[in-house]
Amino acid sequence: MNFWHTLRRPIIGLSPMDGVTDAPFRYVTAKHGRPDVMFTEFVPVEAVTHNAVKVMTDFLYSEIERPVVAQIYGAEPESFYKVTHVVCELGFDGVDINMGCPAKSVVHGGCGAGLIRTPDRAKAIIRATQQAVKDWSEGSTLERVGIPKDIIKWVRERPRASARKQIPVTVKTRIGYSENTITDWVKHLLETEPVVISIHGRTLKQMYKGEADWDAIAAAAEIIHQTPTLVLGNGDVKSAADATQKIRASGVDGVLIGRAAYGNPWIFTQKDDIRRAVVEGQLPERRWVESHESLDVMLEHARLFGEMRSNLKYVAMRKHFAWYAQWIPELRVRKKELMQINSYEELSKMCESIL
Repeated sequence: MNFWHTLRRPIIGLSPMDGVTDAPFRYVTAKHGRPDVMFTEFVPVEAVTHNAVKVMTDFLYSEIERPVVAQIYGAEPESFYKVTHVVCELGFDGVDINMGCPAKSVVHGGCGAGLIRTPDRAKAIIRATQQAVKDWSEGSTLERVGIPKDIIKWVRERPRASARKQIPVTVKTRIGYSENTITDWVKHLLETEPVVISIHGRTLKQMYKGEADWDAIAAAAEIIHQTPTLVLGNGDVKSAADATQKIRASGVDGVLIGRAAYGNPWIFTQKDDIRRAVVEGQLPERRWVESHESLDVMLEHARLFGEMRSNLKYVAMRKHFAWYAQWIPELRVRKKELMQINSYEELSKMCESIL
C-alpha cells in the first residue's frame, strides 16, 4: 500500500509545470489550497549525473507539501537508475517520469514526449527507475551507484528519508506525438505496471494549443482500469465545475490542475465540493477571492521566492504577480508598473499604496 491508494477519490492534484511549480509556489499552494498531491518541476537526470549542482534546487521542498513527488526526465535508463537513488534519499513520497514535455530542447534529446516514439526505451526507463527504488530500499547507496561527490554533499546537507521504504513510480505523458495514439501507447506503459499514469490530453505537436482531448483520455482510462494502475487526466481544467464534468465524463481517478492554479491556490479548497458533485451531480460554484486575501498571499509568495530562490533573478517572479492581480482590481490597472518590480520591498511598497 502506497500513498496513492490512501488518497480520497477523485484525486485533485497540482500538475507539475516547468518554470512555475517551484518550491515557493508549491508552499503557498499547499498552505492555502491543500491539493491532494504535488509534483516538483522536472529535473534532468543527465545533468545530475554530470554533477550540475545548480539543478538540485528544483528538488527543494517543504514538509507542508506532502505527499510530494519528484518529477525527473531524460533519455538514459542508467541515469534514471542513479538519480532515483537521490530522489529516495531526499525523502520524496514518489518519483514521476516525465514523458510529456513538448519543448523542442527536451524532445530533441529523445526525452519528455519524445519517448512516445521509442516505447522500448520508455519501458527500460520505467523499469530502471523501479529497480532503483527497490535497490535503494534494500541498502544501495549514492556512492555505490556513482553519484558525483558534489551532488552527494548537497543531498547530505538536507533532511533525508527517515526510512528505506519503496516509493511509487508514476508516469506523466501525452495522448501521442503528432496524432492521437494513446490506446496503443498506454498499453506499452502498462507492461511496466506503474502506480499511476497521468495523461495530458494533447499531442506533442499541439504543444499547448487547441483543446485537450478528453475523449482520448477516456479511451485510455477504460484500458487502464483493467489493471491496478490509476489514471489521472490533465488539460484545460478551468474550475471546480469543469473538473467535475471532466471526471464524470472520462471516468478518470482524478485530475491534475495546471494553469487554473496560477495565482489561485484556492481552487484546491474546492476538492471536497468536486468529490461530492461527482456523486450527486450538482456542479460546484466558483470560489471568488477577496482582493485582500490575494494581496496577502502574493506578498507571502514574493517573500518566499526571495528566501528560497535567491539563485534566480526577480524577473522570474513577475508572472506570478500578474496572475494574483486577476483578483485585485487596483493592481490590474497598474500592470505595467507591476511588471517592473525587482524585489519584495518594491512590491510591498506598491501594495501599501493601494490599501
